[in-house]
Amino acid sequence: MAQSGAHGNMEIQDQRDTFNGFLAASVWGCGLIAQGIALFTLAFAIGDGWWAGMLALVAIGAVVGFLFRMSGAYWAVQVALWVLLGIGGMLVPALSGMSG
Repeated sequence: MAQSGAHGNMEIQDQRDTFNGFLAASVWGCGLIAQGIALFTLAFAIGDGWWAGMLALVAIGAVVGFLFRMSGAYWAVQVALWVLLGIGGMLVPALSGMSG
């Protein structure tokens, strides 16, 4: 039988850290999915072009980062994603123009 008065004495820091990590990973994943859907929808499905999709990708990434106060690692990944997709947006049309 449980002792009376023994409630609330358990150390839960490990569980709290695990839950916070799960939430951060969920925000990262959902944000990246929303960014990808916005980019591909605007660039390919609607036909607004790559740069309209890039603008939506950057806007969603910035809003998620500021709203949820994401860490420096999040911002590093976002900046790398923005730079690489921006270079790709300039490189692919240049290469396709050379072939045809």
